[in-house]
Amino acid sequence: MRPVLRLFGLICLVVAAALWFLSRPISLPIDAMAGLTGNAEKGEAVFWAGGCASCHAAPGSTGDAYLILSGGYRIESPFGTFLSPNISPGPKGIAGWTTQDLANALIAGVSPKGQHLYPSLPYTTYVRMKLQDVVDLKAFLDGLPASDTDSLPHELAFPFTIRRGLGLWKRLNMSSDWHLDTVETPEVDRGRYLVEALGHCAECHTPRNIVGGLDRTRWMQGAPNPSGKGSIPSISPDKLTWSTGDIAYYLETGFTPEYDSAGGQMAKVIAGMEHLSPEDRMAIAHYLTALP
Repeated sequence: MRPVLRLFGLICLVVAAALWFLSRPISLPIDAMAGLTGNAEKGEAVFWAGGCASCHAAPGSTGDAYLILSGGYRIESPFGTFLSPNISPGPKGIAGWTTQDLANALIAGVSPKGQHLYPSLPYTTYVRMKLQDVVDLKAFLDGLPASDTDSLPHELAFPFTIRRGLGLWKRLNMSSDWHLDTVETPEVDRGRYLVEALGHCAECHTPRNIVGGLDRTRWMQGAPNPSGKGSIPSISPDKLTWSTGDIAYYLETGFTPEYDSAGGQMAKVIAGMEHLSPEDRMAIAHYLTALP
C-alpha cells in the first residue's frame, strides 16, 4: 500500500510542478524595446484607435476631462466585475511605468510586478500590436493630465481572485495569429490591424466560450452583453449589409443608414473613431466587408 501512496504522491507533485510552470507569467524579452523612440503625435492616433479613453476615462466625463484617465469604469462579466484602473501619468497611475512595462501589460498581460493581468484589459487582442505603436502610445500618455484618483479593486469571488490560473487561461485563449489570414489589398491589411489589434472589436462582437475566451469560429457574429442586458450585434458581412461608405460614415458620426444613432458603450467607441483619419475608417470598413 505504501508504494502506491508514494507513487500517487509523486504523480501529484509532478502535476503540480508542471501546472505551476505552465501558468507562470511570461513577459517580453528584456531588450524588446531596444532602439525604439516614441512619437507622441503618432501615439495619439494609437490612443484613439485603441479605445483607451472609452474604458479609462472617468464615467460621464466629456471634453478635456475625457483625457484624464482616472479609471473607474465597471465591466460586468459572468466572473465578477472588473474596474478599469487609473492609467494617467501620475503617482496614482502609471507614472513609474517604463515603456517595457506598458508593452508587457498590453501584449503579454503581465504587470510591472510580474503578475498576470485580468483580460478585462484586452491583451488577447493587443498581443498583435506593433512594438513601435506601444512606444508611441507611451509618449502620448506621458503628456496627458495626471489624476490623483485611486484605482479601485476588482469585485471578484474565489477562485477568480487567483491570478496564477490566468497563465493556463492564456495558453488556451491567447494567440497572435490573425483571424483573417489572407488580405488582398493594403486597405484590408490596414483595416485588419485596426480591427484585430488596436480596435479590439472582437472583444465585444464575438461570442465567448465557457471560460471567457473568444470563440473564433463565430468571429464578429454578435454576442450576449456581459452585463446580462441585451446583446451586441453581429457585424459579419451576412448580417451587416452596409456599404463601406456607410460603415466609415457611422464610425465618424455614429449615424446609421437607417437614421439611427450609436448608443451605450458604442457611443464611446465612436468618440474615439471620429479622431481617426478618413483613410483608417475606410480601411476598417474594407476589412469588415472582406470577412468570410
